[in-house]
Amino acid sequence: MTPEDQEETQPLLGPPGGSAPLSRRVFLAAFAAALGPLTFGFALGYSSPAIPSLRRAAAQALRLDDAAASWFGAIVTLGAAAGGVLGGWLVDRAGRKLSLLLCTLPFVVGFAVITAAQNVWMLLGGRLLTGVACGIASLVAPVYISEIAYPAVRGLLGSCVQLMVVTGILLAYLAGWVLEWRWLAVLGCVPASFMLLLMCYMPETPRFLLTQHKRQEAMAAMQFLWGSEQTWEEPPVGAEHQGFRLAQLRLPSIYKPFIIGVSLMAFQQLSGINAVMFYAETIFEEAKFKESSLASVIVGIIQVLFTAMAALIMDKAGRRLLLTLSGVIMVFSTSAFGAYFKLTQGGPSNSSHVDLSTPISMEPTSASVGLAWLAVGSMCLFIAGFAVGWGPIPWLLMSEIFPLHVKGLATGVCVLTNWFMAFLVTKEFSSIMEVLRPYGAFWLASAFCIFSVLFTLSCVPETKGKTLEQITAHFEGR
Repeated sequence: MTPEDQEETQPLLGPPGGSAPLSRRVFLAAFAAALGPLTFGFALGYSSPAIPSLRRAAAQALRLDDAAASWFGAIVTLGAAAGGVLGGWLVDRAGRKLSLLLCTLPFVVGFAVITAAQNVWMLLGGRLLTGVACGIASLVAPVYISEIAYPAVRGLLGSCVQLMVVTGILLAYLAGWVLEWRWLAVLGCVPASFMLLLMCYMPETPRFLLTQHKRQEAMAAMQFLWGSEQTWEEPPVGAEHQGFRLAQLRLPSIYKPFIIGVSLMAFQQLSGINAVMFYAETIFEEAKFKESSLASVIVGIIQVLFTAMAALIMDKAGRRLLLTLSGVIMVFSTSAFGAYFKLTQGGPSNSSHVDLSTPISMEPTSASVGLAWLAVGSMCLFIAGFAVGWGPIPWLLMSEIFPLHVKGLATGVCVLTNWFMAFLVTKEFSSIMEVLRPYGAFWLASAFCIFSVLFTLSCVPETKGKTLEQITAHFEGR
């Protein structure tokens, strides 16, 4: 075991005798950091109401055709992949707090460029900048929150990252009903600006300060966050962390969490969430909803409600139980989706090509509506299941399982994996549908959900109630 590993298995921060903190300012600090994910969610949801508005833009230079609209939605994921790498570098060198402050700049500048856009290239440039900010925020916010939270509430506060993301998406959908695309971009600057102001008054995480040998600042941060530094034990920290070296990949405390973190991010994107969201509005149309545009809002409300429920029970139920339950629900719902498409699209044809613009149903109207209600139920069940486990927990575990001296690099690779997979699935979704037909695509997603359940049961440790140092010790087999 290296000196760094020995240091990190000591309880850097922990209440003696299980005593509770005297101050609740840790919740204020978590809220300030979570405004980054709120803006990140708003940026993701922005394209849904903005694209129809831009397709009808009076200025020809701003009007989006099909190809430009596709890139307007997808370029955020490329920016976020780059932002994840940048965030992994920043979080170890600039610190957690400064990294959060810096990510507000591309958010505000990106939305400002969209607001002032005179052509499609400015629109895409603004979206790329907001994507970079999304990548940084999606990495740094979970790390900051996990390091300031004490074990009894770390699941609750860590899950609030995903809760704020889905809340931001829902806010973008709702605001899109009353605001046109320029004013919607102006609104996107508000939470980022508010975050900049609040984070100026929040401390750096005590764990990061201790690794920088700043004991007095760490004690002041604990006083601010938890109310009294005397109620907390802080053993001396030895030599400064030297960062990641390739030889460390042989250590169980490095390669085990690395495999788990990357796998969780890949399974999250392979679960079928993008396919379900792609078909949401079409399914509501088939069920004869008068306002099929309500589909995105209904989906957003379900995500917010069930993510909030997951946050409330996370520290009681545990991560493994919720991940397993979530995966089982998604297996059944994606299987039902596949059955729906199999029944409505009839038997095999001579061509493997699927025209996604044609109506899904080929049955009589009454049967079509009945089957569509099956699809609506399956969709709502899938989204609820995803929100309870596979939505928030991969991000939470990513912030918990890595030792301090490799956290920046390791979380950067996890975020890069997530956003790259999101881009790949989004861009190749139509090709998958053509090759496998819709029912085959959803049954493939069901198979990935089965693998995710098996992976959870065999590889993912339970982290509820443990300090970050105890989690590191678990991977070392002690």
